[in-house]
Amino acid sequence: MKQSAARPTRWTEFAAETLIRVLGFSTVCFVLLIFLFLLREGLPVLAGVRLENLFGTAWYPTFGSFGTVPLILGSVLVTLLAVLIAVPLGVAAAVFVREVAPPWAREVLKPVIEVLAGIPSVVLGFFGMTLIAPVIGTALGAPTGLTAFTGGLVLGYMALPTVISVAEDALDAVPKGYRDAGLAMGATRWQVIWRVVVPAARSGIVTAVMLGMGRAIGETMAVMMVTGNAARLPIDLASVLKPVRTMTATIAAEMGEVARGSTHYRALFGIGILLFVLTFLINLAAARAIFRKRRKGGLR
Repeated sequence: MKQSAARPTRWTEFAAETLIRVLGFSTVCFVLLIFLFLLREGLPVLAGVRLENLFGTAWYPTFGSFGTVPLILGSVLVTLLAVLIAVPLGVAAAVFVREVAPPWAREVLKPVIEVLAGIPSVVLGFFGMTLIAPVIGTALGAPTGLTAFTGGLVLGYMALPTVISVAEDALDAVPKGYRDAGLAMGATRWQVIWRVVVPAARSGIVTAVMLGMGRAIGETMAVMMVTGNAARLPIDLASVLKPVRTMTATIAAEMGEVARGSTHYRALFGIGILLFVLTFLINLAAARAIFRKRRKGGLR
């Protein structure tokens, strides 16, 4: 009887392990298939367009100019602005929710933050166009309110829930003994938070920052609605208050109008390859930083 009862359990465990392996490998395969599809559709652009044209400073597909540098720099500028806005606010909010707020406030704030993450990007784009853009145009004297700074504000707000949630989970994972030891040594509450708890949760906070950056660099609709969509080179500080165009907005705005198999079509898929590689490198850098931190902690 014991052997017959053990057999279904073994088969169940084997089936569950096999299913988990299949799902894990299928996820990797899906990513590889997407990348191969991008390569198949985008690499032929090299046969019709020279490299100096692809990495030029002018994006005018109608006249045969496919320079991607303005699009890349526009994406980088908007993403950096979003990160500069979201990271300090997100980490500070996570510290407040986990370390400062009373339990009843924490139970209210956490669901509210998660609800904010579910607001559709097109709604935030309308909010940015109708409310934020006019204020920026009037207050900062910009020629138009649809600028890189407007895009950074909207994307920073969109990345905030992700940064707060992941950073708060990282702070929550710090053992209570760390806090008790710091207080026992005579440190104040704020000294324990900023010199003990936050450094101990550094790897999780880095993960939160990278996830927020990934959310910002991959966003399409909100960016397309609030940045002005001007393919110009953002090479100085004044470019923050001028329109820019990102890689995602370019693909979304132009893919529906191009002929399949044309040079313009291939160039848009080439932008997709650049975006894929850029996102992969950001995630790879974050993973290496986290693994290095864990390895050092294990060696100690």
